[in-house]
Amino acid sequence: MTTSARRQTALVALGVTASLFLTACAGSSSTGGAAAPKIEVSTAVPAEPVTLTLAYSNDPPTKTLIDGFTKQHPNVTIKPQMTPFNDYVKSIKLSMSSDAAPDIAQYNPGAMNSLVPAGLILDLTPWSKAYGWSGKFPPASLEILSSDKSAKQFGTGSLYAVPGGLSVVGVYYNKKMVKQVPKTLAEFETELQRVKDSGQTPLSLGALQVGGFHLWNALLNVTGEVADYRSWVYGKPGSTIETPGALKATQTLAGWASKGYLPDSANATADTDALANFSKGKSAFLVTGNWAASTLETEMGADVGFFLMPTATDKPANVASGASVAYAISAKTKHPNVAAAFLDYLGSAEAAKIEFDGGFMPVDTKSELGAQGLRGEIATVFAPVAQGNGIVPFPDYASPGMIDKLTPGVQGLISGKTTPDAFLKSLQESWDAHHGS
Repeated sequence: MTTSARRQTALVALGVTASLFLTACAGSSSTGGAAAPKIEVSTAVPAEPVTLTLAYSNDPPTKTLIDGFTKQHPNVTIKPQMTPFNDYVKSIKLSMSSDAAPDIAQYNPGAMNSLVPAGLILDLTPWSKAYGWSGKFPPASLEILSSDKSAKQFGTGSLYAVPGGLSVVGVYYNKKMVKQVPKTLAEFETELQRVKDSGQTPLSLGALQVGGFHLWNALLNVTGEVADYRSWVYGKPGSTIETPGALKATQTLAGWASKGYLPDSANATADTDALANFSKGKSAFLVTGNWAASTLETEMGADVGFFLMPTATDKPANVASGASVAYAISAKTKHPNVAAAFLDYLGSAEAAKIEFDGGFMPVDTKSELGAQGLRGEIATVFAPVAQGNGIVPFPDYASPGMIDKLTPGVQGLISGKTTPDAFLKSLQESWDAHHGS
């Protein structure tokens, strides 16, 4: 789902060789568990010609980021290899285990975490220390990309990827239909009812795909304890989603459906159709991510605005769902330090501009973007949340099969065929099956 871009500042100048060594985790089935070579970690980019390959999926402004980096380092050539997301997820482990593995690969910790225990991507912790990534990338964006060696628990162990663009989910609203932005969750519900009473559709929703659980997740962020939710997604032993806050969020979503705040066709509506319906003025609100901003600005001009899901009080939201387009380094690369230099570039001010212009939130959240209009609104509310470690991962990261529970589960809530308790129980059963009860 995914993230994008930002502005000026070059990074990897010839650095000093760090006296750090990394045991490259190349112990995949193709290597037969042979002793992995030690890599001398350096922040220097060599002067001789170097060619890397980079595998990625459709969304990020990868080619533009490559151009930005190679302009600074003309001796480096990075060849992009784009594969549609569904095919990419299915083929990435085979690709990374082959003798022609890409040097850098887009990484999703939920869908692709098997790369870690297979030893197909490098532990980036030494480069993180050498470059100071903990102070360069938002902490929450690195937490979800860190895991133990089994890749069952996030937010601990080693770092395996870094973000090349961030995202945030919030509420888009039609300024012609909504006269006042709600400051509390109760005010939001009042506005949903007002729109319904006027004979219009309050909220567009694409529950056929991920839109349904994005809405549920946005509600959960403001009804539950963020620490409890993070622990659950990160796989912390003993965690549960069957909490009072999660029950409140689930009951709220089911209640909105029963009150007619959602379209009757929500369960048969794709995310793209929900976006189109909103952009054509067929609803007052739409809950989705910043990736929709460019389309909505084009379609609606100054008539569209954005806010984060409001809290129970009038205090501004300090948490929101989001994710990153992240990149990992192959354990088989012959140029790990050059690949790491590219990863470091992703956190620069120059890359921030590229990421933002490509439709994502920047990794460098303090860059001056000069953004106006809708994307300026999103950037304004995103920066303090990201800087305050308020970005939380999507719930499908909690276990490999979680998305298969979330989408039909939310559909059941909307249709009234699934109770809130049964929905949460199904999510926990998927979690227990992966992490152990």
